[in-house]
Amino acid sequence: MKTVPTLRVVSKSDAPAQLDELGVSDLPAEMRLALTDIAGVAREGLLAVSVAAGMAVMRAMFDAEIAAVCGPKGKHDPDRAAVRHGAGRGSVVLGGRRVPVTRPRARTTDGGEVPLGAYRLFAGEGQLTAVVMERMLAGLATRRHLAAGEPVGQAVAAQATATSRSAVSRRFIAATKTALGELLNRDLTGLDIRVLMVDGVHLAEHLVVVALAITADGTKVPVGLWEGSTENATVVKHLLADLVGRGLDVTDGLLVVIDGGKALSAAVRAVFGASAATQRCTVHKRRNVADHLPEGERGWVDTKLGRIFANPDPAAGLRDAKALATAQARAHPGAAASLREGLEEMFTVTRLGITGTLARTLITSNPVESMISIARTTNRNVTHWRDGQMVLRWTAAGLLNAQRSFRRVRGYKQMPQLVAALHRHAHPNTAQRPETVGAAA
Repeated sequence: MKTVPTLRVVSKSDAPAQLDELGVSDLPAEMRLALTDIAGVAREGLLAVSVAAGMAVMRAMFDAEIAAVCGPKGKHDPDRAAVRHGAGRGSVVLGGRRVPVTRPRARTTDGGEVPLGAYRLFAGEGQLTAVVMERMLAGLATRRHLAAGEPVGQAVAAQATATSRSAVSRRFIAATKTALGELLNRDLTGLDIRVLMVDGVHLAEHLVVVALAITADGTKVPVGLWEGSTENATVVKHLLADLVGRGLDVTDGLLVVIDGGKALSAAVRAVFGASAATQRCTVHKRRNVADHLPEGERGWVDTKLGRIFANPDPAAGLRDAKALATAQARAHPGAAASLREGLEEMFTVTRLGITGTLARTLITSNPVESMISIARTTNRNVTHWRDGQMVLRWTAAGLLNAQRSFRRVRGYKQMPQLVAALHRHAHPNTAQRPETVGAAA
C-alpha cells in the first residue's frame, strides 16, 4: 500500500529546520532567507505563501535589474554605466492595497537616477484602480473593501495602505470620471450605426437619457448620455446633436426606437430629418393604454394589442388598432386617445419589411432597457446622489460595465435586410445600394 506524503506546517521559527529537512541547506544565503520567509507564512494559507513567494521574486527582479546596469555586486567594472546607490522606500500594488517595499537604487556615472522598470510595473496605479472599480461595480461598499481583500498574510496585511473608505472613494471617482470621458468622447465615425435606441433612467431628482447604438452586424454599443430633469425634447435634441457631432452618420438611413411621445419624435425629426425612421416601443404603448382602463378591461385589450402590433402586415395592423381605438372611444376616451397618439410609428419596422425575430427585437426598447437595468445594479448601494455629475459618472460606468456582457441583438442575421430597407427609406428616388454594403459579419 502506497503512503501519501504529508506537508508539515511549522512556525517561522521552525522554518530553517524545515529547510534543512528539504535538503536545501546548500543554497545561497539570500535564497535561504527568502525561502524562510515563505515557509513562515505557510500556516496562513496557500495564497499567503504565494504572496510571499511573489514578493521574493519581485525583489530578485529588482536585484537582477540593478545588476544588469551596475554589474555583479562586489566586482569592480571600469566600463560600468552606473553604480549602486543604496536603497529607497516605495510601495507596490497587491490586489486592492498598497504594500511598502524597499527597492535598490542606482545612479549613472554622471549622477542621474537609474529608473527601475520592474518597480514601475508593480507600483503602477492602474491595477489598484481596476480592482476598486470592479468591486464597486459589483456592489461592494467602500467600508467593505478591506474585509473583501485576499488573505495575503498577517505581515503583509498589517503594512498595507490605500484601503480606507476615503482612498477607495477617491480612486472610484477617478475611474468613473475616466469612464464618463470615454463614453462622452467615443468616436462614432468608424461605427456603421443603423439603429439608435433612446431611453431614460431616473436617479433621485435627476433623469439621464441614454443612447444605445446597434451596428450593421447587430453589435450593441452604448454611445451617449445626457442629464436633465425630464425626458423632454430639449434633452433628447442635445443628446442626438452630440452624437452627430461625434461622427454619427445618418445619410444612409437610421432607425430610432423611442418610448416617448410626440415631443421625442419631433426631436428625432429635428436633428436627423427625413433620413431617420422612428419606431415607438410597443410595450410602452400597451402599458400606457392599460393605465387608462379599469382592471377588468386591461387583460383582453392588452392581448389584442399584442396581436395587432405583431401583425406582419402594417396596413392591417394599423387598421385594427384604429378600430380598437374607435371601440374604446365612448367608454374609455383616455385609453382611445393614448392608443391613437403616434399610432403610425408603431408599425415602422414592419413597414420597412422587417419581420420575424429582428422585428420582435426592434419594435420594443428592451435592449436599451436591459442595458439600463445592468447599470442600475451597479449603483444599488448609493443612498445619496450629491449632484448631477455623480449621476453621470455612475451611469457611464454602469453602461460600460454592461457592454462587457453584450451579445449581438436577436435576429442579427436579418440586419442586411434592415440596412437595405433604411437605404430605400433615406433615398426613395435612387436605386438600391449593392448587396455587399452593410452585410452581416
